[in-house]
Amino acid sequence: MMLYKLIPPSVVTATIQLPASKSISNRALIINALGKGIYPPENLSDCDDTQVMIKALTEGKETIDIMAAGTAMRFLTAYLSVTPGERTITGTARMQQRPIQILVNALRELGAEIEYVHHEGYPPLCIKGAELKGNEITLKGNEITLKGNVSSQYISALLMIGPALKDGLTLHLSGEIISRPYINLTLQLMQDFGAKAAWTSPNSISVAPQLYQSIPFKVESDWSAASYWYQIAALSPKAEIELLGLFHNSYQGDSRGAEVFSRLGITTEFTSQGVKLKKTGKAPERLEEDFVDIPDLAQTFVVTCALLNIPFRFTGLQSLKIKETDRIAALRAELKKLGYVIEEENDSILMWNGERCEPKETPVIETYEDHRMAMAFAPAIIRHPNLLIAAPQVVTKSYPGYWEDLKQAGFQVINEG
Repeated sequence: MMLYKLIPPSVVTATIQLPASKSISNRALIINALGKGIYPPENLSDCDDTQVMIKALTEGKETIDIMAAGTAMRFLTAYLSVTPGERTITGTARMQQRPIQILVNALRELGAEIEYVHHEGYPPLCIKGAELKGNEITLKGNEITLKGNVSSQYISALLMIGPALKDGLTLHLSGEIISRPYINLTLQLMQDFGAKAAWTSPNSISVAPQLYQSIPFKVESDWSAASYWYQIAALSPKAEIELLGLFHNSYQGDSRGAEVFSRLGITTEFTSQGVKLKKTGKAPERLEEDFVDIPDLAQTFVVTCALLNIPFRFTGLQSLKIKETDRIAALRAELKKLGYVIEEENDSILMWNGERCEPKETPVIETYEDHRMAMAFAPAIIRHPNLLIAAPQVVTKSYPGYWEDLKQAGFQVINEG
């Protein structure tokens, strides 16, 4: 197994060209394909998830293997339901254990023909796409109700095919709506490509049956990737970091990470190129935050606060158990190796009251096939110099250049095995 040992510089000075947003890239690709776009979206992410999506949309194979790309599995399941032809969509062993029944049931309600290949409720799926009559898709069921606390990717997958449905789509979300910024990101991009899609009440979204237009489109840099550089700035004794390609008025919910980091003593200055991070050095005695809208930043803040010795209580983490791994369990297990005892409550809250245990002498951080585990724990080297990162190549899922960018910032990255 590959292990990386890291040696941090005494001062971190770097200008980093961040990867393009995976969330925007993947949505733009599906919308552009549904609109039969003549302009390929520019500045697409080079991460695995996006490359898998490009491959699936351009190769036209009967069996599509999306490997470990959860976004691609969900978005393509909906996309294939409204595009003619019969395809099978599959993925890694772990992907075949990730539930997809809620989305499949919703698509079946709209008239989609989807069968489970092996196990009820899980990929692989055999999808018989709807036929075209003239320019119209024959799928026409148009009203769906889902619980608001399901993965926002299910909701986004359904919304994006809405304009292709004969009667459009009305989506009702019951109960608490989690990850609302991701839903809004989808609606914003749909509108950019000419769709009529909007909230009609606090719990309902309406999409008109109107085909997407083809437009030139450039993808913004990724705010989730930016969070690891904010983390490095927070943990380093001295840091001057500039991050390129971030927009002030971002569509990405994770841009809120900048505001949370400001409470940890890192301020953001917007420039024409992106942002400059400044360290004020002020830190709170305790941090409380609801992550229901920004679940992908949870690992960054859990690790950062523990290492800064800031007790915390983070709520709204209910989606973490169904991500690439059970992130709640993974965070607790790996931080224990560094000497921090993190508690959980109701499968949705992580908290630390300052309790410590004996750290391992040479902790090996397991990454659980989860890119965010590797990237959130790598900066911990600044406070725990003996730490090793296992299976570091997992970062290719969203940020393939992460280790090279660390080198550019003065970190030594040594392959120990």
